[in-house]
Amino acid sequence: MEKIRGMRAPLKYVQSKNSLLLFYNEMGYMGKRWLFICSNSGYRNCHDKIEQSFAGQDDYRRYEVFGGVSSRSEVRRMQDIVEEDDIDVVVGVGGGAAIDTAKATAYYEGKRVISVPTVVATDAPCTGLSVIYNDDGSFDQYLFYPQNPDAVIVDTQVIANAPVKFLIDGMGDALGTYFEGLASLRTESPSLEGIGITRSGMALAKCCYDTLVDYGSQAVTACEHNVVTPALEAIVEANVYLSSVGADNVNCAGAHSFYNGVTSLGGHKASHGACVAFGTLVQLILEGAVKELFEEVQSFCLEVGLPVTLEELSLSCDDEEALRTIAENACAEGETIHNLAGDVTPDELYAAIIAADAMGKEAKQR
Repeated sequence: MEKIRGMRAPLKYVQSKNSLLLFYNEMGYMGKRWLFICSNSGYRNCHDKIEQSFAGQDDYRRYEVFGGVSSRSEVRRMQDIVEEDDIDVVVGVGGGAAIDTAKATAYYEGKRVISVPTVVATDAPCTGLSVIYNDDGSFDQYLFYPQNPDAVIVDTQVIANAPVKFLIDGMGDALGTYFEGLASLRTESPSLEGIGITRSGMALAKCCYDTLVDYGSQAVTACEHNVVTPALEAIVEANVYLSSVGADNVNCAGAHSFYNGVTSLGGHKASHGACVAFGTLVQLILEGAVKELFEEVQSFCLEVGLPVTLEELSLSCDDEEALRTIAENACAEGETIHNLAGDVTPDELYAAIIAADAMGKEAKQR
């Protein structure tokens, strides 16, 4: 059988300063009865703008602040509201957990779903999956959907007002997109959607990396001062759309496996984006990247405040046991590190981690 290649993406993507003032104009065609599943900060930062967009309309709106975790019971609670209030459209307003809860609720109830991210630290707004947890907070499953959200709307003033660490974390996660996709393409690995990687998917992933390098430091400065600039707009698009749709349609490789290895230690303090950024440097070493490319990526990390040493991840090069545990778990069967050319062993990964840390220390001393 011929290899099938394909693409998936949200049906609609809207982004601008104060775009939530246009929420009804952009999304009103979807229905008349709305459930907004909000984080605490999502409700606080977005409610008034969204309500202003409905001025003069008789649509039913219900705002629910969810419990903070995309758990089975929280999804069930939101499903009950959808049924009781005859909801047409479910809207997730907040970080990844609120959006994942909204996507799961809409999926089970057969309703349209819209993502309204208030931070840009993860790929959750655009992806066709949710991370679902048990009621005790432990991981339950990845819930995959047959399509991506109906729409994503990003208000960049909301993003500019959020702590800058979330913007930087999102850049760390986005940094891996191109290099992991390129590795997967080399080995003809399937995309995260389980089909062949397209040229369009790789083009988005490359555009994501180029945007990070071109605008990352300027965007950090803008966010630190709570202002929206063209650079911030560019990085928000890279973090939310290019990284998410790019990753969906290419795949992960060594960078994300490194993060998964870190989580195996339990109680880790480093963010997902920080680990993926350092993991990207580790992957480049495993692939034998030339000095110029490695230093380009390393310099970007230094410029925007992403880690280049283990110490910045609350890890130590002297803790061989912990690092070998990371390496063993990152190389477990089914991990995406096996999308790299050749079969990466735990010993090879351990060596690359030590090397990346050493080169990071050298760079910070220059």
